[in-house]
Amino acid sequence: MDVMEQIKQQISTHSILLYMKGSPKMPQCGFSSRAAQVLMECGEKFAYVDILQNPEIRANLPAYANWPTFPQLWISGELIGGSDIILEMHEKGELLPLLQAANKNAPQESADT
Repeated sequence: MDVMEQIKQQISTHSILLYMKGSPKMPQCGFSSRAAQVLMECGEKFAYVDILQNPEIRANLPAYANWPTFPQLWISGELIGGSDIILEMHEKGELLPLLQAANKNAPQESADT
């Protein structure tokens, strides 16, 4: 499977997906750490892909998403944005309802990517 197909499949398979550097428990950059922390505070299940372990995804996702930086949060197949947007939405109380709706519509297991 080519990497663009793989990205498309990951996004369609997981209702909440965070592309990040490292893992939620061991983030490898401040922005990824902040994004994962906010998602964990919300208490909703989410999947993640460590782009440091997946260099082809790291190289191709910015073109796929038309978004140049990481982390990237995808909810129900739509790009939400990076850590600043995630944090801002969380502070305004907009993030949790989106996460809850996504998980209610598509229950998921933890990431197996």
